[in-house]
Amino acid sequence: MAQSNSADRLMVDPIPAIKPFYIPMTEQERLHQYFKDTLNPTALLSAGAAAGIGQWRNRPENWGLGAEGYSRRLASAFTEHFERETLLFGLSSAFHEDNRYVPSGLSSKGGRVAYAVKSTFTARHNDGTRHVSFSRLAAFAGAAALSRLWQPAGYRGVRSGLANLSTSVSVAVGFNVAREFLPQIIH
Repeated sequence: MAQSNSADRLMVDPIPAIKPFYIPMTEQERLHQYFKDTLNPTALLSAGAAAGIGQWRNRPENWGLGAEGYSRRLASAFTEHFERETLLFGLSSAFHEDNRYVPSGLSSKGGRVAYAVKSTFTARHNDGTRHVSFSRLAAFAGAAALSRLWQPAGYRGVRSGLANLSTSVSVAVGFNVAREFLPQIIH
C-alpha cells in the first residue's frame, strides 16, 4: 500500500468548511435594531392589516365601524406592536438574546419552513448557540396582557388576552416564513 503525503491529501480531500462565527450584538446594535423593528413600513402594514381584520369582524363591537372604528383598531394594533418591541428590547438585553431573523441558507422547502417556525421561538445567545427565546415569549405575552388595559370591558379578560397572544404568535410565524422565502423584501 502506497503512502500518501499531505500534498496528495490536499488534492483529494475537499476543502474543509469554515464554520461561520457569531459576534454578539452590542447595545448600540440592539438599540438600532429596536428602532428599525419598531418604526418600519412592515410594522405599519401589519398594524393596518390587523385593524382591517378587526374592522371586518367588527371586534371589538364597541369601537364601531367606519373611520373612527378603524382608527381605534389601528392605534390599538400599533400600540401593542410598540409595547412588544419595547419589551423585547429590554428583555433581550437582560437575557443576552439576539432575536434578529437570519435566513437559513437551506435548500429544501420543508427545512426552510421548519427553520422559520423554530426561529419564532428561539434566539441566538452570546456564545452563538440557539435556545428558547425567553425575551420573545415574554414580550408576546406581556404585550397581549398590557393591550387588555385599553380594550372594552368584554375584551379585558384572560380568554381575550390568550386569543390575542395566539394571533400575535401566528402572525410572527407567518412573517418569518415570508422572511425566509422573500428575504430581500421583508428583511
